[in-house]
This record gives sequence, C-alpha cells and structure tokens, in this order.
Amino acid sequence: MLLDLTPMPTFLLASMVVVLTPGVDVFLLLRTSLNSGRRAGLFALAGIHTASIIQVAVVISGLGALITSTPAVLSVLKWIGAAYLVYLAATIIRGLWLTRRESAAGTLTTAPADSANPYLRGLFSNLTNPKMLLFSLAFLPQFVGAAAQPALQLVLLGVVFLVLAAIWELTIVLGAAKIATRLQHPRVAKSLDVVSAAAFLTISVGLVAG
Repeated sequence: MLLDLTPMPTFLLASMVVVLTPGVDVFLLLRTSLNSGRRAGLFALAGIHTASIIQVAVVISGLGALITSTPAVLSVLKWIGAAYLVYLAATIIRGLWLTRRESAAGTLTTAPADSANPYLRGLFSNLTNPKMLLFSLAFLPQFVGAAAQPALQLVLLGVVFLVLAAIWELTIVLGAAKIATRLQHPRVAKSLDVVSAAAFLTISVGLVAG
C-alpha cells in the first residue's frame, strides 16, 4: 500500500506527549505573547514553524542523516544553538537590570520594549537547535510501517506532527495574549523573565551536554 495508516494512532499519542513537553519554544512564545501581545506571538510562532518545516524537509530529503553523521557539523550546530539561547537569556537579564536601575533612579515610566524581530527570533531559536533535527531522524522513521512510499509516509507524519505542534502553540499564544493585561504587574513580569532566562540557560547547557 502507498501509505500505511496502521501506526497512526500510536504516532498521534507519541506526538502529543512530545508536543506537550515544555521546551524553548514554549518559553519563547509565552514571554513574547505576554510582553509584546498576540501579533508578536503569532510572528514568533510563524518563525518557529518555518524552521521546523525546514528541518523536517531536510530529514525527509536525506540530508539530515548526512549532517548528523558528521560529528563536527553536529557539534557546531549544538554550540550555535546553545550560544543563541544564552544570548536570549542575556537579553532578558539585561532588560531586568536596566529596569531595576531606572526604577531605583526614579526615571522608569514604562517597561523597556523588546525591539527584536519576533519572527526572526522564533526562526533562529528553532533553526539553531539540532534537537529537532535529531528528533525527526529518530522519531518519524519509526512509524513508516509497510508504506510502499516511505518518503511520502514521512511527509505525512511530518505534516501531522507540525500541525499538532502548531495547534498547541497557537493555543499558548492566544491564551497568553488574552491574559497579558492581567499580568502587567511588575512582580509578575519580573518573575516570568527570571523563569524564562533560567529556562533558556538550562536548555542551552542540556544542548551541548547531550
């Protein structure tokens, strides 16, 4: 048969577990949506999934196996991804420091705006993370089954996974943007920034240590 749908129930269950597991994308979307609103959150989401589509396409085309079979290339990808996450954390910490300094001086009127392009931030944070590439290589082929066209089966699996992830992350963006006005208290915003910075640093360490 052209496509084998027999593994699909198991694939859907496994995919949901993966999608619901918090990662750098979730923290990035939460912070962007809460601080900059729904529009910025949607742009960040678009950037994240542009990168995901590229990575899944690389795996399906066979280039993923070539990249991951070369330790030097994979090592460079890991360090670039970790460095970008450290940069994100440093940006948040700098914002906290500036806010605290201006508050102490009595010159702070509004929270400093995040001028970074949300689409590019989402794109680079996911594109420089080789774990999505490794995940696609290890996860998707397990559900090819008896399909006569494995590449087509991989396309189907990749599309289904990305749709599930997009639905969940869209829910995060819309939900966070909806309650953003209720979370504008400085202590709440500061706590979110601290958690986000700590999460980015922790994930960056896991990226290079894994």
